[in-house]
Amino acid sequence: MEQNGKLKKRLSLSDLIFIGFGAIFGSGWLFASSTVASDAGPAGWISWLIGGIAVILLGLVYAELGGAIPRAGGIVRYPVYSHGPLLGYLMGFATLIAYSSLCSIEVEAARQYAASWWPALSSSGGQSPSLLGWILQVALLFVFFLLNYWSVGTFAKVNTVMTILKFVVPSLTIIVLLIHLKSGNFTVHGFAPFGVSGIETAISTGGVMFAYLGLQPIVSVASEAKRPQRTVPLALILSVILSAVVYILLQVSFIGAIPTAKLAGGWTGISQAFSLPFRDLAVMLGIGWLAILIVLDAIVSPSGSANIFMNSTSRIVFGWAKNGTLFKLFGRIDKRTGIPRPALWLSFVFSIFWTLPFPSWGTLIGVVSDALVLTYALAPISAYAFRRNAPQLARPFYLKGMHVIGPIAFIIASLIVYWTGWTVDSWLLGSQLVMFVIYVIAYKWVPKRQVSFMQQLKASWWLVFYYAAIIIVSKLGDFGGIAWIPRVWDQVVIAVIAVITYYWGGRTGLPKAMLDEDEMDEEGSDT
Repeated sequence: MEQNGKLKKRLSLSDLIFIGFGAIFGSGWLFASSTVASDAGPAGWISWLIGGIAVILLGLVYAELGGAIPRAGGIVRYPVYSHGPLLGYLMGFATLIAYSSLCSIEVEAARQYAASWWPALSSSGGQSPSLLGWILQVALLFVFFLLNYWSVGTFAKVNTVMTILKFVVPSLTIIVLLIHLKSGNFTVHGFAPFGVSGIETAISTGGVMFAYLGLQPIVSVASEAKRPQRTVPLALILSVILSAVVYILLQVSFIGAIPTAKLAGGWTGISQAFSLPFRDLAVMLGIGWLAILIVLDAIVSPSGSANIFMNSTSRIVFGWAKNGTLFKLFGRIDKRTGIPRPALWLSFVFSIFWTLPFPSWGTLIGVVSDALVLTYALAPISAYAFRRNAPQLARPFYLKGMHVIGPIAFIIASLIVYWTGWTVDSWLLGSQLVMFVIYVIAYKWVPKRQVSFMQQLKASWWLVFYYAAIIIVSKLGDFGGIAWIPRVWDQVVIAVIAVITYYWGGRTGLPKAMLDEDEMDEEGSDT
């Protein structure tokens, strides 16, 4: 029987750090550097710095949430605890989109690099997979499904080994490329040839935020961590800082090592000239052994992240089911292994779905980044609401300055969503509004035992305002819109919308947080 099982506390601090760094450090480093260079030129490292600051601010918020309320699938459960089932339902849908597609995008990245050795894995004249390449991607997803199906311990051990391996090659790449650094590359065509807008675009659609967003796996497995009140906050913060340092060094070394003659035509074509950035650069510099190591790591690194996201997606599905707005079947846990196996099956099916109809890494990046940032963005509002409706909650990590850090983090996250552009925003945020309408229509069947339907609506109107306002400004603004609102002013408007939403959302949380019991097995929690 599966429904009587408990999640087991088996993950140590080192396991959590490896999960966080392993999730953050996936396919992003393999592709983003050339895209960021095309968008922002030599100023691309500033995009990484800003992105790192944004994620650290959000990480601090998550550190308080993860330490105070360690729950499996916490990302989709915090909004329920703070604002009721309706908000959890909307976040469950958005998070499922983000995480199930992440599994796919990581195996897609591994396949693209593998195609440099085995061209039959890619379609002729492009980066999209051939039928053979797609079969390989599905086979990889099945392997990660099996690793997660057996036990949490198996998952953690495999992840630790893969993370160590994929840390060595980027570090070696940085050292070798810095030896070939040409300082003149940082002033060719100007330090910031595309201005501030280029730096902003690189953050949202250049792959910067996609590369950074790996905090949620730590929160998702918080119920399975030993001493989570201490280990979860530490793992969150250390993972982001370590990743930020590595990403900035990678960007600087990539820009500095490009043969200066290749920059004669400007920075725009760099992403095409270096479609597999570090491998192509190593080949161009005649460092064949490094190119081989990079391709090997390019298969291991994204695969390790896909393994993590397969695990995390199942916890997201499990958390959504525990919220009461997804079928109860997916809230069952296998008694022997402590694995939410029905949720894992659904995660596997969705991850395969995102590989159809054979997209490339670049095709998926915009939607995935926007969905991920959206799921992160609501954490500061939930944390603010908990300060009001759960003041008695034990907070081993108490974020000082929440009244400043919270709104700043939400403003930055909102700007990143906006920078993604009209095409993605209108689809993703529009689908959220449609899901809201569906929930209202189905009010007879939605959970109302703990929170009345009217209270759920009252606690969610701010989110409807937020989605609608972002969509309107995206249409009228200069990021894929009609540019009716001049650049800079459009971002001022987004910041104002974010401030209004933050305080409206934080102050209209439930009168009392609806916390539930953790579904954990205390065995092994003291070691």
